[in-house]
Amino acid sequence: MLGGIAIIFVVLLIPVGVLMTGAVASAVLGEVMHRDGKRRHEGSELLDIPD
Repeated sequence: MLGGIAIIFVVLLIPVGVLMTGAVASAVLGEVMHRDGKRRHEGSELLDIPD
């Protein structure tokens, strides 16, 4: 019984955890890079272009 639970854990939960962690890391990195770009290029007319 313990082996079956371990297999379910490895097959289902670990890949889902890795994908969710990657999604969160991508969102945080994207926001940090966006804020950095706005700060570095403050006053540029290119920032007025809508996303």
